[in-house]
Amino acid sequence: MMKKIRLLIIDDSLLVRTMIRTIISTDPSIDVVGDAADPFEARDKIKQLNPDVATLDVEMPKMDGLSFLEKIMSLRPMPVVMVSTLTQKGADVTLRALELGAVDYVAKPLDQDLMVMAQELILKIKIASNARIRQSGRQKLSDRTHKPMVSPGSYARKLIVIGSSTGGVESLHDIICNLPVDCPPVVIAQHISKGFSERFALRVDKTCAINVKEAEHGEKLLAGTVYIGQGGKHITVKKSGYGLVCLVTEDTDGESYRPSVDRLFCSVADVVGADAVGVILTGMGKDGALGLLTMRSSGAATLGQDEASSIVYGMPKAAMMAGAVEKQVPLSHMAREIIQVCARSATIRKAAAV
Repeated sequence: MMKKIRLLIIDDSLLVRTMIRTIISTDPSIDVVGDAADPFEARDKIKQLNPDVATLDVEMPKMDGLSFLEKIMSLRPMPVVMVSTLTQKGADVTLRALELGAVDYVAKPLDQDLMVMAQELILKIKIASNARIRQSGRQKLSDRTHKPMVSPGSYARKLIVIGSSTGGVESLHDIICNLPVDCPPVVIAQHISKGFSERFALRVDKTCAINVKEAEHGEKLLAGTVYIGQGGKHITVKKSGYGLVCLVTEDTDGESYRPSVDRLFCSVADVVGADAVGVILTGMGKDGALGLLTMRSSGAATLGQDEASSIVYGMPKAAMMAGAVEKQVPLSHMAREIIQVCARSATIRKAAAV
């Protein structure tokens, strides 16, 4: 028999703890080994029960959730899924939790279907149980210093597109802050909740030399700007006059994720072709594999994050197995590799491959 995932629930609300227990009881692969009403009780339960994964409330009594998470990740690193409220404050605190090492988050069902939340929570606990967790002494984004790369002077590629999911918030930040300020426009499809994408874009923009913003429907894509796809909506690219614009839409059309990485990549293959660079980063599942393969078939350069640096080696692996990835790259080298590829002409690259 498969070993069950041992879960510890940490939340000051008895109602929420009971709700999560009820949700988890529907899945036989997860066993709730205990719960705790505050961080001090949780500390003892972690030592006593040795859980595989913990769910952690953002706002806790006696010690706030972020302070407790920081202690966990520095003293006893383990997979943590944050439980957050869909408010501006909740979004900022949750993004900070991801910086500190939380694997993912779910929103409390204040205005959403409980069953939708239940399915999401169970899936993310399972993903977290297999995530690569490292001991962390991570700084806030605002406390970090980054030196962007020196511009190569000219770029043969006209567009960079990136797809990511679990673990992507941190990975994207590291890449974006190392890009030169004049690089080609960057369009990103990160699996993120509605309302969180704007806060994420604002936080990264404050710490990086390059401009970072949440994408708006119909806006022209400009060099030196990173466009974060809106949570809960799709983002695609199309030609308009002499330039490129992004389209932001809410239709589902069968995709499990919004924004869909596949949809973004396929649109870029169609309108940009060999003048684009596609990058697939950490995340669970296979979203982006088909789209990246379509980009590669159109002549675009394609890169995938390597297994060792991925929090969850799902999306990059699926793309690699599909033959969509030309080269696997560790996260620490990804920004440099992207720019080197952008600076090389498609003609030179094709000649070198022969």
